[in-house]
Amino acid sequence: MFTRRRIDALAPSALRTLGARSGWLLDSPDVLRVGFGGVVHSLELPRGISETTGLLEQLTSLPLRGDDGPSGSGVVALGSLPFNRDAASRLDVPRYLVTQSAEGTWITAADGEDWRALLDAEVQAVQEPQMASSVTYRPSPEEYAHHVAAAVELLRRKEIDKVVLARAIQGHVLHPIDCGAVAQRLRGREPSCTIYGLPTTDGRRYVGASPELLVRRAGGDVTCHPLAGTIAIPPDVDPVDYHAWLLGSAKNLHEHGVLVDDVVTTLGRYYEDISADPAPSIVTLRTVAHLGTWIRGHDDVHTAPDALTLLELLHPTAAVGGLPRVPAYELLQRLEPFDRGHYAGPVGWIDQTGDGEFWIGIRGVLVEGPHFEAWAGAGIVSESDPIAEREETRDKLASVMSSVLLDRI
Repeated sequence: MFTRRRIDALAPSALRTLGARSGWLLDSPDVLRVGFGGVVHSLELPRGISETTGLLEQLTSLPLRGDDGPSGSGVVALGSLPFNRDAASRLDVPRYLVTQSAEGTWITAADGEDWRALLDAEVQAVQEPQMASSVTYRPSPEEYAHHVAAAVELLRRKEIDKVVLARAIQGHVLHPIDCGAVAQRLRGREPSCTIYGLPTTDGRRYVGASPELLVRRAGGDVTCHPLAGTIAIPPDVDPVDYHAWLLGSAKNLHEHGVLVDDVVTTLGRYYEDISADPAPSIVTLRTVAHLGTWIRGHDDVHTAPDALTLLELLHPTAAVGGLPRVPAYELLQRLEPFDRGHYAGPVGWIDQTGDGEFWIGIRGVLVEGPHFEAWAGAGIVSESDPIAEREETRDKLASVMSSVLLDRI
C-alpha cells in the first residue's frame, strides 16, 4: 500500500544529492522528482521498449491512498533505459518518492516514515572536479572522422537521409566520483536542462543534464521538443552572431527539419491534432547552442497512447539514430563497433494514469567508483564535413566532462 501526503517544502539541494547518489533523480526546470529508499516493484522489460504490453496494468495494480496530487506524484516508475530498444531493461518504483514544484510538495511512501531519517543523514555534496589519471577515446579522433567520411559517401548516394554517429571517452580519477556533487554542479551550469541521476542495468550510475524532451504525456496532450543542429559557443563571448549563423545554416536547418517531420508524421498516426512551431528556435547551453522545435498534439484522453507506448513509437528519434530509422540504425551498428549502453536512451518516469515524461539521455557521465565514461554524437547528413563533426563531438564531450574533470579534454 502506498500513501501520498502533501508536506512542507524540502531543501532541493539535499533531495538532489540523495537522488543522484543512491536513488533516482529527475530535476526539470519545473518539477523536482526524487526516489529513494530502495526498490518496491520493478516493471521488467525483457525485450526492451519494443514490447511494453501489460506494464501499465502492473503499475495500476499497486494500491494508492491519501491526499490528491498532481500527475507524477503518486506511484511512479522511474529509470534509465538503454539506447538499444530491444535490450532488456526495467523501470523501478521506489519506496519513497518526493515530487516538488511551484504547486507544492508531496511524499509518496510504501510504508513508514524512515524517509526523513534518510534525507537528514545525507552528507552535503562538496567534492570538486578532479584531474584525470587516464583518458581513452573510442574510437580515436582519426577513426571517428573516417567513419563520418564513410557515412557521407553513403548519404550522397541517397541510401539514407541522416545517421547519428557517436564516440566515447573513458578513464578514471583518483577518488570515487560523487554523483551528488556532479548533479549539483550541473543544476547550476545548465538551468534550462533536466538534471538526471539514475542507476543503470549494468550497475553504474548515469548522471547528466539533458536539454532534449523526447516525449511528455499529460492526459490527452503530448509534447515533444526535438533538437538537431549545433554550434559551439566560445566562453565569454556574445552568442548573438553564433545564433544567427545557426539559424541561417542550410546544413543544420535541413538536419533539423528532417527530424521534426519524422516526429510529426509518427505522432500524426495516433493524434488528430498535431502542430509544430513554424520555425526552429535557439536552445542555448553553457558551451553550445542547438536548434529546437516544440511539437504538440491532442486527442481524447481515453484514446491517447500512454507514455510507454509513445516511447515505443518514437525511440530512437532521428536526433540520436537517423532516418529512415531501420537502415540508419543498421549503418550505425556497422560504423559504431561498440554498444552505446545507456547513452542516448530514454530517461524518465511513468505513473498509474499513463502520464509520464522521458528525456533523451545525453550530456551525461556513466560512473562506477573513480571510473567514468561519457559519449557525444553528431548528426551526419550529405553536406557534413568529417573534421567539423569530429570537433562538434569534442566540444560536447568537453562540456559534459567539465562537471567531473579539472583538465579540459
